Amino acid sequence: MIFLILLLNLLFSDNDRNKSGVFSISRIQYGGGGDWYADKSSIPNLLKFISKNTDIITADDQQVVKIGDNNFFSSNYLYMTGHGNIKLTDEEIIILRDHLIGGAFLHADDNYGMDKSFRELLSEMFPEKELIEIPPSHELFNIYFEFPNGLPKIHEHDNKRAQALGIFHNEKLIILYTYESDLGDGWEDPKVHNNPEDLRQKALKMGTNIVTYSLVQ
Repeated sequence: MIFLILLLNLLFSDNDRNKSGVFSISRIQYGGGGDWYADKSSIPNLLKFISKNTDIITADDQQVVKIGDNNFFSSNYLYMTGHGNIKLTDEEIIILRDHLIGGAFLHADDNYGMDKSFRELLSEMFPEKELIEIPPSHELFNIYFEFPNGLPKIHEHDNKRAQALGIFHNEKLIILYTYESDLGDGWEDPKVHNNPEDLRQKALKMGTNIVTYSLVQ
């Protein structure tokens, strides 16, 4: 754990600080009609949890970016969620692809309803790459908190199992797609979904693992 903390401090100092010198998560505002803004309290709660439980200094809130804006290019940790359709222009697809290949990381969390359009987006952005399932043995599930069974199931929709799916470039995970888990719902304020506290803790701990892994991989 000491080695992990030292490594986090070293890598974090260069890669994922915003102008104020703290780690932040950039939520992508996309077109197509889907609610890119879903789970309003989720990211602030996750950042607070990470700050409290790790040595990572975090921002108090997310920043919202549009692909291609000035703030976008300084954002190395990107987040996307929603219930509906996602539509990017051809130019936005190229910009996002290049940014990810260049070192950025995208976590996409299916909030139920974005699966079809997100998979279509991936096939346009990376037609040469396959979206593969990440097994429970992967470091993503034990880098900080232990998840021996892999991605936790937070919110029930269609009685399907939760899956962590990824796209890799040069053996580095550049896109993580959490499907049928709904981590964002678990990060929300307790009163929003009335999730049991143990589920909220699982969601927040898994989110911490994702952030930590993105920084040290």
